[in-house]
Amino acid sequence: RRLNVRVNIELLSISNPVHKKDLAVRLTDDSDPFFLYNLVISEEDFQSLKSQQGLLVDFSAFPQKFIDLLQQCIQEQNKDIPRFLLQLVSSAPALDHTPVSLNVVETNPFKHLTHLSLKFLPGTDAEIKKFLANCLKCLKEDKMMLEEKLKKTEEDLTRQLSYTQQSLSEKSRELDKLKNEWTSYTTALSNKHAQELTSEKERALQAQTQYQQQHEQQKKELENLHQKSIQQLQNRLSELEVINKDLTERRYKGDSTVRELKAKLSGLEDECQRAKQEVLSLRRENTTLDAECHEKEKLINQLQTRVAVLEQEIKDKDQLVTRTKEVLDATQEQKVILEESTEEKQKHIEKLETTIKSLSAELLKANEIIKKLQGDLKTLMSKLKLKNTVTIQQEKLLAEKEEKLQKEQRESQEMGQSLRMKEQEVCKLQEQLESTIQKLEESKQLLKTNENVITWLNRQLSEVQMAKKLDSPASAHAGGRAAVSPLGMPDRPSFHSSGISHGASPLYAFQNFLEPTHSKNGNSQCPVQLNSQLLKLSRCSDTHTVPAAGHAANKENGDQLGLESKYFKKKDDSIPLRGLSQNTLNSEYLRPYLPANAQPSPKAAGTPASAYFPG
Repeated sequence: RRLNVRVNIELLSISNPVHKKDLAVRLTDDSDPFFLYNLVISEEDFQSLKSQQGLLVDFSAFPQKFIDLLQQCIQEQNKDIPRFLLQLVSSAPALDHTPVSLNVVETNPFKHLTHLSLKFLPGTDAEIKKFLANCLKCLKEDKMMLEEKLKKTEEDLTRQLSYTQQSLSEKSRELDKLKNEWTSYTTALSNKHAQELTSEKERALQAQTQYQQQHEQQKKELENLHQKSIQQLQNRLSELEVINKDLTERRYKGDSTVRELKAKLSGLEDECQRAKQEVLSLRRENTTLDAECHEKEKLINQLQTRVAVLEQEIKDKDQLVTRTKEVLDATQEQKVILEESTEEKQKHIEKLETTIKSLSAELLKANEIIKKLQGDLKTLMSKLKLKNTVTIQQEKLLAEKEEKLQKEQRESQEMGQSLRMKEQEVCKLQEQLESTIQKLEESKQLLKTNENVITWLNRQLSEVQMAKKLDSPASAHAGGRAAVSPLGMPDRPSFHSSGISHGASPLYAFQNFLEPTHSKNGNSQCPVQLNSQLLKLSRCSDTHTVPAAGHAANKENGDQLGLESKYFKKKDDSIPLRGLSQNTLNSEYLRPYLPANAQPSPKAAGTPASAYFPG
């Protein structure tokens, strides 16, 4: 089998007569209050356990290592093949008041290794009674706490109810005012906007008709002016084109004449250069002739005899000189004539250039006139564009006014939506109030059921105590303290067929219940659950709940566990508590008095782990 079991580990310090430290381990089951197994290990017992199982840990570090092993079992419990397991093994076929061994087993594919094996003894009747008393004490303390909390919650809820009712009334008034104001405001706005819309539409239509008429008149005038100007420009262009053609023809003719004159000039310049060269050659000859004359004049003195012979030769030479002089004069006259003709031709060329310049200036002026006409056209087009922009701006103003109207309509719709949201919030607040009232009624019903259960428990206790009063005093004082095992645990005492472990007076029961123990408690209180919705208590600091298998058995440890002390106060109509039978507080008696949805559920004060019970 597999069950959830709580493991409580405590380190007890005993100072009388010798200071000792003992480790107490307790196994309990939250679903079965009679399941109780105890183990007390002293330092001497731990040494024998260490030598038997080959442990490498001291007594001071053993509790923490044991807790670490339990935590590993808790981590592996939800897996299909857990690595660490807790096994509670019993020699008997069922867990029926026989010693059991708790094994921490590590599984691997090769072997199951037992890291630790501890032998536990079942709890005695006295220990089980003490444990149940502590559970009752815890329940009563929790009941008181819950009652106080209920009172506080009722007061808070009543205050909240009153406050919410006031706020609801105020908000409903504000809503009514807002609705009235909004209706009046919306009607006024709608009327105002309708009037403004009609007036604006009429104005816009009038302005539109006026602007259209003006625009058509201006368009016609501009078209007429534009056509006239285009005709004038076309006529001017045709005239300028004719003038340009004439000027180009003249230019081409002037260019051809200039070329011819340049060719003639080049020919005349060549002739002039040739004449200059001839003149130079003649001058050289003249100089040579002068030199010869001087020589001959010298020779005349010397050759007077030859003068008569040479006079004829001299006359011939004089004739030649006169001829050369005449040729020189003719060449000079031709040179002067050529220079005059070149000057006249240069003047003619200058005149032609001036005429060409004047023609180019006239062409530039014609181009400027064309540009001016084009600029006038652009200005006219810009004026037309300005008029179009003015009309577009007016249309934009109309569109903006329409958008403003649409925005105001949207704002009115948003205000209506906000009003609806506020109404929904009011509905939600009312629903919250109804849910809180239902919760209050449910908590009151749960309190009533719990009070019925507690009264029934008190009646059962009183009936058992009345039955014990009728028993013989010998059976009440027959049982003594239980013997102590070698490990320091009390053995099971002898009990009679009546089912009561040992009788005890009320004073003895409370003395055992309130024994002071100097202990470092790992689990000071054990959780008990009467109703899964209300009475869930968990006050355990260093505890571990282990799923372990077992038969329902009695449980107890040396702590002061259970219900509150106020439930042990003597009442006028109650009987003192002397002792309980093993079958007195069976869960079958509780079932008829518990509600259908409040079956006891185990609430772990520590951490749950899983343990396997072979067989």
